[in-house]
Amino acid sequence: MTENLEQHLEMHGVRPTAVRKLVWQTAMQQSETFSLADMERWMPHTERSSIFRALKLFADHHLLHVIDDGSGVQKYCVCRCENHNHINHIHFNCLKCGKTYCLEDYAIPLVELPEGFTMNEAEYIVKGICRNCMQ
Repeated sequence: MTENLEQHLEMHGVRPTAVRKLVWQTAMQQSETFSLADMERWMPHTERSSIFRALKLFADHHLLHVIDDGSGVQKYCVCRCENHNHINHIHFNCLKCGKTYCLEDYAIPLVELPEGFTMNEAEYIVKGICRNCMQ
């Protein structure tokens, strides 16, 4: 597992330091979005600044999506997009519990832009009540 983890990071241009490997391994275990505060809770013996720098680096290298769901807290999720351009990834933010979910089986419709505009990435946030809060 460690070897594959190191190879995965190196393949994306990230030098696999001990902290980066630990942060990446923790991120990969998450099935939902997470925040810096969540990572701190899961990694109590790792400095906040080290975790933040690793998350930023992973986002810069398209390993993580950075999600602004309007909650005021930056959230992340592991990028499982085929092309790492974050072009068709949808997130759902529950207005009741505050959780943000990745909806990987649903695609953002492609947006045609006017001539002279180039899309680098797209974000699509759907807001409502999740199935857990509806019960």
